[in-house]
Amino acid sequence: MSDLAWVPQSCTLPTEERPLRVAEWDVLFSERLASSSRPEPFRLRLELAAGPGIEERVRDLAGRESGCCSFFTFTTTPGEDLIGLDIEVDAAHDAVLDALAVRTAGMQR
Repeated sequence: MSDLAWVPQSCTLPTEERPLRVAEWDVLFSERLASSSRPEPFRLRLELAAGPGIEERVRDLAGRESGCCSFFTFTTTPGEDLIGLDIEVDAAHDAVLDALAVRTAGMQR
């Protein structure tokens, strides 16, 4: 899914930086994603394998993403073995969450 057509107009990240940000998420997910679920229509729940510096990396990336895509709400839940990352959107941005769920589906370790 290299096509970024699913990125909404409300995203303020400069267009040329979007592939780099997507790549950052992809690397994190490919290295650390243990499970994903969709407990609610507008919430995606990810469990990431913990490790040195991983919680900080997740928080940093989520913070930067919130800065350009204010429709996202990220909640990080630290744990000994797993770090929970809940990603929520409003109803107007459910297609973005759908695209993210599809993107992560094949990345579980």
